[in-house]
Amino acid sequence: MIFPSGVMCCRGVMNHAPTNASITKVCYQIGIVGFAYAPALQFMKGMLSSTFMPFDIQSLIHARLGENYDLHDRYVNRAFVKVLRTIGFDRVYARAQGAYLYDQDGMDYLDSLGGYGALNIGRNHPVVKKALADLLALDMPNMVQMDCSLLSGILAEALVKRSPPHLNAVFLCNSGTEAVEGAIKFARCATGREKFLYCSGAFHGLTTGALALNGSSMFREGFGTLLPGNAITLDDFDGLERELATGEYAGFILEPVQGKGVYYPESDLFWPRAQELCRKFGTLLIADEVQTGLGRTGRFYGFEHWALEPDIVPLAKSLSGGLVPCGAILTRRGIYDKIFSRMDRCVVHSTTFGRNNLAMTTALATLQVMDDEHVIENSERMGKALADGLRALMDKHEFIHEVRGKGLMLAVEFSEPKSLRLRAAWKLIEAAGKGLFAQMVVIPMFKKHRILTQVAGHHMDVIKITPPLIIGQKEVDRMIAGFDQTLADCYKFPGAMWDMGANLVRASLAARKAA
Repeated sequence: MIFPSGVMCCRGVMNHAPTNASITKVCYQIGIVGFAYAPALQFMKGMLSSTFMPFDIQSLIHARLGENYDLHDRYVNRAFVKVLRTIGFDRVYARAQGAYLYDQDGMDYLDSLGGYGALNIGRNHPVVKKALADLLALDMPNMVQMDCSLLSGILAEALVKRSPPHLNAVFLCNSGTEAVEGAIKFARCATGREKFLYCSGAFHGLTTGALALNGSSMFREGFGTLLPGNAITLDDFDGLERELATGEYAGFILEPVQGKGVYYPESDLFWPRAQELCRKFGTLLIADEVQTGLGRTGRFYGFEHWALEPDIVPLAKSLSGGLVPCGAILTRRGIYDKIFSRMDRCVVHSTTFGRNNLAMTTALATLQVMDDEHVIENSERMGKALADGLRALMDKHEFIHEVRGKGLMLAVEFSEPKSLRLRAAWKLIEAAGKGLFAQMVVIPMFKKHRILTQVAGHHMDVIKITPPLIIGQKEVDRMIAGFDQTLADCYKFPGAMWDMGANLVRASLAARKAA
């Protein structure tokens, strides 16, 4: 019984791998001598060797790959696991490169979801990986906090150089929702006002402040009273002016192209008019570029399509290079200095990991890749090719109502078909839940054509397409063919597609009953 106590003693005094000398010292300290010494030495050396096994992440992954969904069902989000298993998305991916995911059998899946827009330069880009390895080899000081780190200054400089001249001050953070939270605080402090105006259908994040600016009630449900604000409908010129004329709003926040549904104003005059009214009534214009930024719409910033000059710009997602979370807030120096207005307020808004070297390195490498590989130009070119190809399917498939978007931020919206037989099937599916037809298309796109897509929002018959911006004609053709063949199968009624739709209806009704 003395041996385990010796092991505990050894663990308590040693912070390195065991040696004969260190174990011998502990043996004498606890009175193990004579005939008992040799077996005690061997026992404790074996026990301690297992304790000090070096951490091997590759071995860990190889040993446990395949447990993914069971682990999440046990310890994380059971509801999400149930959704993935219901729609057949419970694949185990073993590798990823560029625009593709690869499962354990080596089968490729074209990623048209792009990590919700966080993978503009693709997955595991070699330039970013090398930059991270080079950084770690330097053993640089990180997160000192009471210093001005070099890489955060270089990144701020790089962002300012790529932005309009008035956006000349940068706050660095970790994510999109954190950038929006910071924008809320900046606007309130700079104007002395509390309320915000936002757009119906908007999505700005899920932390409490950002949640208050979301245009969907589904995300708000159950989270209590939020920040004061009001929603405005896109293209409602009169309503926009009526609200801003009250002089109550600290900021009007907009997504140049909305992430949920890929909507933007039908009138090209609406965003410029919003800017004009913001200037007139003292409200700051906030352009949320978390998803639309860094080339997603075929411009570095989405607001460039309307020649806007926003006062505050939250930025994130693909600034991470798809590897290390990174966000930023760009604003006017005059606004920035109202926040950090005195020496005793120099850290009045701060974040522990916001300027960490790993994030700064991935962001700088990402910007370099975008320049070297002409990623923004490719987004515009491939986006046009994909949109044109999808629109060409409209004459062939009566389910397609509209194809819209900018760059490689596209949406395919479906609507009730005209033919009586298909209309009856459509109504049966949609009666169980709006958006089920779009989900019915998403599933075979994934299972049959190995193209990862998803519906653009709750209760929407819209599929959103946001692939990495590095895709080429091969990927464009694969997506168009996948949509074409999947929709062609919808004309077989009854048939496998509608059988799958019936399964979705049953799952939806069962979920309602359980709730």
